[in-house]
Amino acid sequence: MRVAAIVPAYNEEQTIGPVIEALLDCQVLDEIIVVSDGSDDHTVEVASKYPIKVVELAENVGKGGAMRAGADVTACEVLLFVDADLVGLQRDHIEALLEPVLSGRTAMSIGVFSEGRRSTDLAQKIAPSLSGQRAVRKDLFDQVPKLEQSGYGVEVALTHFAEKHDVEIVRVPLPTVSQVLKEEKRGLVKGLSARLKMYWDIMRSLRI
Repeated sequence: MRVAAIVPAYNEEQTIGPVIEALLDCQVLDEIIVVSDGSDDHTVEVASKYPIKVVELAENVGKGGAMRAGADVTACEVLLFVDADLVGLQRDHIEALLEPVLSGRTAMSIGVFSEGRRSTDLAQKIAPSLSGQRAVRKDLFDQVPKLEQSGYGVEVALTHFAEKHDVEIVRVPLPTVSQVLKEEKRGLVKGLSARLKMYWDIMRSLRI
């Protein structure tokens, strides 16, 4: 099965380069797609320096919409989603996350941070279904309704759809991988606002 890595990104010029480089180092990937979700910084310029596909959305449509846009431009049978603000991502992490799907053990796997930053490790231990790092068969992903309306709640929507259809979700540890917090990227006020928006989208996705 062919694999496309999709990176939804909104104003991630500082971190997206190393994420792309880690993906390029992974030979199991057939395609790498960065979806700029209406970014107004240099995300597109940074991503365009690499031999990958860059999809530039004119407006910010939310994470769910960006993931859907990436899936719409690939014919690969397996989709690997990784966040654009990861720190410490390496080829071994990517291969481990893909293995349960490529081997046929499951149609969806979720990456769970460990041995990284205490704040991000704890959040994923409490709610692993919120992880943005996952591999999923495209035929399953394409069945999930209203993803483009889910925003930051897209991970919850994907998890609930898989559970509803009796898909065993395999959790894969991602040692030493972490994320840059929203408050660190955007400042306290804007970061907190983005976090509250994320929580709202998650709650709303439970009703979609």
